[in-house]
Amino acid sequence: MNFRTGKLGAGQTGELLMSEEYQANKKAGSSGLSEEELQEMVAASDSGSRNPAGPIGLFLAAVALAWSAFQVLLASPLSNYILPSDLINNSRQVHLSFAIFLAFMAYPALKSSPRHHIPIQDWILALSGAFLALYGLFFYEKIVNNGGLADHVDKWFALAGILILFEAARRTLGPAMAIVATIFLLYVFFGSSQWVPEVMRWKGASLQKAMSHMWITSEGVFGIALGVSTKFVFLFVLFGALLDKAGAGNYFIKMAFAALGHLKGGPAKAAVVGSAATGLISGSSIANVVTTGTFTIPLMKRVGFTNEQAGSVEVASSVNGQIMPPVMGAAAFLMVEYVGISYVEVITHAFLPAVISYIALVYIVHLEAVKRNMPTIGHKTVSTLRTVLGMFFFFAGFAALCYGIKFPIGWITALVPDGASWILAVLVFVAYLVLLKLAASVEDLHPDDPNAKHIVLPEIADIYKSGLYYLLPIVVLVYFLMIEQKSPGLSAFWATTLLFVILLTQRPIKAIFRGENKMVEEFKEGVVDLAKGMIDGARNMIGIGLATATAGIIVGTVTLTGIGQVMADLVELVSGGNLVLMLAFVGLLSLVLGMGLPTTANYIVVSSLMAGVVVELGAQSGLIVPLIAVHLFVFYFGIMADVTPPVGLASFAAAAVSGGDAIKTGFTAFFYSLRTIALPFVFIFNTDLLLIDVGWGQGILVFIMATIAILAFTAGTMGYFVTRSRIYESIALVLVAFILFRPDFFMNRIQPPFEIVQPTSFVEAVGKANPGDDIRITVNGPDFDTGSKAETTFILTVGDEADAEARLSAVGLTVFDEDGVMKMDEPFPGTPFFETLGNFDFYGDDPVQIAKAQVSLEQMPKELIYIPGLLLLGLIYLLQRPRARVERKEMEGVPA
Repeated sequence: MNFRTGKLGAGQTGELLMSEEYQANKKAGSSGLSEEELQEMVAASDSGSRNPAGPIGLFLAAVALAWSAFQVLLASPLSNYILPSDLINNSRQVHLSFAIFLAFMAYPALKSSPRHHIPIQDWILALSGAFLALYGLFFYEKIVNNGGLADHVDKWFALAGILILFEAARRTLGPAMAIVATIFLLYVFFGSSQWVPEVMRWKGASLQKAMSHMWITSEGVFGIALGVSTKFVFLFVLFGALLDKAGAGNYFIKMAFAALGHLKGGPAKAAVVGSAATGLISGSSIANVVTTGTFTIPLMKRVGFTNEQAGSVEVASSVNGQIMPPVMGAAAFLMVEYVGISYVEVITHAFLPAVISYIALVYIVHLEAVKRNMPTIGHKTVSTLRTVLGMFFFFAGFAALCYGIKFPIGWITALVPDGASWILAVLVFVAYLVLLKLAASVEDLHPDDPNAKHIVLPEIADIYKSGLYYLLPIVVLVYFLMIEQKSPGLSAFWATTLLFVILLTQRPIKAIFRGENKMVEEFKEGVVDLAKGMIDGARNMIGIGLATATAGIIVGTVTLTGIGQVMADLVELVSGGNLVLMLAFVGLLSLVLGMGLPTTANYIVVSSLMAGVVVELGAQSGLIVPLIAVHLFVFYFGIMADVTPPVGLASFAAAAVSGGDAIKTGFTAFFYSLRTIALPFVFIFNTDLLLIDVGWGQGILVFIMATIAILAFTAGTMGYFVTRSRIYESIALVLVAFILFRPDFFMNRIQPPFEIVQPTSFVEAVGKANPGDDIRITVNGPDFDTGSKAETTFILTVGDEADAEARLSAVGLTVFDEDGVMKMDEPFPGTPFFETLGNFDFYGDDPVQIAKAQVSLEQMPKELIYIPGLLLLGLIYLLQRPRARVERKEMEGVPA
C-alpha cells in the first residue's frame, strides 16, 4: 500500500503553478496541468508531496491508519472500555503528535528536498515533535504537582515544541500561518518595548509564564481549537474521505450534470450544484475546485465561457462550500465552542445565507449564458421550471425523509426499548441491501472525459439507481445531528461506521446480485478501499490539526495580553465610530488575516481577533448583535481570502485547471462572490436572515423574500435582468434588494421602534412596561482596565413581576437616582448582565450610569415594506420586457 495520495502542500502549490511546463501549456491554450499534476493539488494544504517507497512507505501508511483508528475509537461509545483513561484525557496531545509526525514525513522542507526518501533530520524533527506533543501525557503528574504550570525545565521543552510546531505548520500550510503566529508570540515577549506603539503596549511576560500558558495549560496550543479538531473535525474529514472513496463524489457530479447539463450554461450550473454537494462534506475549497473542476471547467469552456470565467465559477461555488452546513470547513464545530450554542443552532443559523448564496450563483451563471447566447449540450427539451421544481422536490423529499424517520424509530423504541438499537441496525442494513440491489441493476459509474469529441448527457433515470445507497450515511448523520441532537462526534461515528460497512461490502454484494463469481476479489478490493480512505482521512487532517494547534498560539496571545481590546480601539479610531465603516474595516482585516490559511485556521484567527471587536463597537453604536451573527460575519470574509488575489489559492488552482490567468480568475471570482460579501452586512442588521427567533411561517416568508432579494441584487450587479439593464434599472434592482433584505430600515423611519425615556424616568418606565416588552439601555462609565470612558448597549426584556424594583432585581440590576443621575451598582454574579457589564469599574470615582433608555413601541409589521419592493421589481420587469422581445426577434432573424 502506498502512503502517498499525490498532493502538494500549500507552499508548493505556487511552485507548481509557476513551473515551465505549466506556463508552456498555458501559452499553448491547453489546460495548465496534466491529470497527475492536478491530482497533486487536490488537497493543497492537506497532504504533502513526499512518496517514500518500500517498508518506510508501509510504516507511514500504518501510522496514518493507526491515527484514523484511534480517532474512531475515541469517538465511539466504547472508548471508555477500550482506550486507557490517560489516552482519553490527553487525546489532544495524541492528536497533535500524530499530526506533527506525519507532517515531517509527508512534507519536504524545501523545493530541493528529496521526495522519495526521508532525510535523517526530518526523522529527528518528527520524533522530537511527537514526543514534545506528548510531553503533557508523559509528565502529567509532575505538571499537576506544580499546579498545572511549567517549571524551569518544562519551559525549554515547551519552547522547543512550539518551534517544531511552527516548522511543521510552515511546511504544511505555507509560511503565512507560521509568520502570523510568530508575530503574536513576539508580541507576548516584547509587547512592553518602546518600539511597540503605545496603544498596543502591554506589560510583557517571562519565558516561563508564556510557555506555561501556550504549551502546558489548555489556553494555547492545546486549547479549544485543537480540542474541536480532536473530538469532531477528524471524524467529519474521515467521513468525507470515505464517502468519496466509496464513489459518492463522482455520483453527485454525474447527477448534477444530468439534471442541469441541458440548460443554457448547463455545465456551469452543474459545477455549482456539484460543488455544493461536495462542499457538504469537504473541508477544503481547493480540493473542491480540482475535484469537480477537472470535469466541469473544460465543459464550461466548450459552451462559451472564457478560461477565467470557467475557473471563476468553479472557485466561487467551491469556496461557497465552506459556508454550507453541516461541516462548513470544520468551522461549525468551532462555533459551537466559541459562541456557546448547540451545533443544531449553528447550522440552523448558517443555513439560509448559504442556500441563497448558491441560488444567486446559479443565477449568475444563467445570466452569463443568456447574455452570451451560449449553446446547450445534448437534445433534452426539459423546461427550466420543471428542472427547478424537480430539484426542489428532491431536496424537500430528502429533508422530509430525514425528519420523517423519527416517527417509525420512535414507535420501535417504544415497543422494544431494550433491543431497539439492534432492530434499527438491521433495518438500515436491509435498506442498504435493497438500494444496493437497485445499484447492481445498472452499470457502475465511471468518470467521463470532458474533452471527448461528443458529449453525451447522462440521463437521471439511467444513473440515479447506481448511488442512492450513498445517501444512507448522510441520512444517518443528519438524523443523529438534527433529530436525535447527539454530539457531532457521536453522529459522525455512526455515519462513518455505516461507511465502513459500505466500503467492505458494496463490491462483493453487487457481484452476488449480478451473478458474478468474484466475491473474494471484490472483498479484497473493498478492504483496500477502506484502508486507503482511512489513510486519506488521516493525511487530510495533518494540515487541519497543525492549523488548529498553531492558531492556539494566537488565541493564547489574545487571552494572555488582551490584544482584542487594542484591536477594538484601532478599528474604532480608523472608522471614526461609524458602524458601517467599522464593519467594512473588520471585513477587510478578516480577509487579510485569512490570506494563505486553511478554512479552520482562518476562522480561528479572524474570530479570535475580530468577533469581540464587532460585538463591542456594535454595542457602543446601539446595535445589539447576536454572537453567532458576528462569528459568521468574520468567517464569510475570512474565506474570501481563498478567492482574492494575490494569495487566492483556490483561484490559482482553478487557473491551473482552466489554463487561464490566475489573477484575472481571482478578480472575476471576487466579482461573482459579491453576494457572499453583501450577505454578512445584511444579517448583522437583520438577524431574521439567520432565522434567529423566527417561527416556521415567518421563516418561510424570510426565505422567499431573501431569495428574491439576492436574485435582484445579482441582476443589478450583473447588469442583466430580463434583458441588458440600463444604469438606472441596475440601481433600482439593487434598491429592491435592499428593501427586501432590510424592511425594518424603512419601517423604522415610518414608525420609530423605540420611545426615548429620560434616565431619571427609567424605573418608572420599567414599572409601566408590559411583560415581554424590550427596553434598550445604554450605560456609560469608566473602563475597568484603562479608566477611560466606555459605553455599551444591551436589551432588558421586562419580566412579569409586580413592580419595577422586583423586575430589576430579578435580573440582578440595582439602580438609584443621585443628584439627577441614574447610577448603577455592579450586577450580582451569575445574573444575566454580569458579563455584559463586567468591563466597567463600579468602584471608581466616576459612576457607572444609565445614559439613555428606549422603550419598545407598537409598530406595524415590517413585512408591509415588501409590497413596494415587489412593485418596484415588477415595474423594472415591465420596462425591460418589450426590449427583450425585440432582442429575441433580432437573434431569431425576425423583423421587430
